[in-house]
Amino acid sequence: MNDGALEQIIDRCHNELATLLNGDATPWRELFSHRGDVTLGNPFGPFVRGIDHVMSTAAAAADRYRDGEIVAFERVGTYVGEDLACIAEVERFRARVGGSDTMAEVALRVTSTFRREDGVWKLVHRHADSITTAQSADWGSPS
Repeated sequence: MNDGALEQIIDRCHNELATLLNGDATPWRELFSHRGDVTLGNPFGPFVRGIDHVMSTAAAAADRYRDGEIVAFERVGTYVGEDLACIAEVERFRARVGGSDTMAEVALRVTSTFRREDGVWKLVHRHADSITTAQSADWGSPS
């Protein structure tokens, strides 16, 4: 990929993840698009749409983390068009989650979509979940 501005916003997203893992989602407001179609799906709840819902969901996630530190970002794929780009990656970090005093090792499967708005790349969609290993096909079957 040769778009330095896109790599910069990706790096900022990675840096601000560390901030979120320490209880503060505020910097994410600057990273996300403020247009009405912005969306977020995180491991703690359903998809939300609109910057206010995105930020309240991000803040609620930040409230669940403390003492977080990034371990690695493993880029799986990068797809770049003129004004739209998408990356797929695995985020690995350690943090205290919820009321636990134990550091949890966390791996999230993440897809981030960026859109160029007025010449600036903005995060328009982020989806993260904990499915990073193969799953059984019978997960929906009654036990």
